[in-house]
Amino acid sequence: MKGRIFVISGPSGAGKSTLIRGVRERIVDIGYSVSHTTRAPRAGEKDGKDYFFVDKDKFREMINSNAFVEWALVYDDYYGTSYSTLSDKLNAGQDIILDIDIQGAKNIKEKIDDSTLIFILPPSRELLEQRLRERATDSAEALTKRIALASKELSNCRWYDYLIVNDDLEIATKALEAVILADRCSKTRILSDVEARLHL
Repeated sequence: MKGRIFVISGPSGAGKSTLIRGVRERIVDIGYSVSHTTRAPRAGEKDGKDYFFVDKDKFREMINSNAFVEWALVYDDYYGTSYSTLSDKLNAGQDIILDIDIQGAKNIKEKIDDSTLIFILPPSRELLEQRLRERATDSAEALTKRIALASKELSNCRWYDYLIVNDDLEIATKALEAVILADRCSKTRILSDVEARLHL
């Protein structure tokens, strides 16, 4: 059985990375697609583990050679998911989590229709702004851009398959785990395999 893609999106400060780490500890066989980006690494991020950090010339070269299943320009930096990162894992039957923005999620859904899209929401706009300000990793100008984009991103949550409000980390992590485990039992995903095994 081929693996499934779980696209996880949400505005900066919603807690996507923390939730993904939590669910990967609970579902140990799930893969994680490491995206390419031209942005500078944040404290503690490692090349090849959190992102593949490349310069803009290298990224554009990869675009021109059709290396990406999706890519987008976000906050003046490029982000993209390469075909090679996905294909081997999916063909081996491994489910994969993608942590990508709304533009990338739309591109993935257009190309891989059976992807499951999950949007992580903050409990309120005020708390989201507070989280972004407390990060202190952006300049005042970059912070203003992130807050404006976060507002726009929130309005796009309607077309995702699942919405998870990250008000309580433990509850939100369990909700994300439940979505993935339920999807693994969905009829559309396993019926043909069940029919073959049981000769139905």
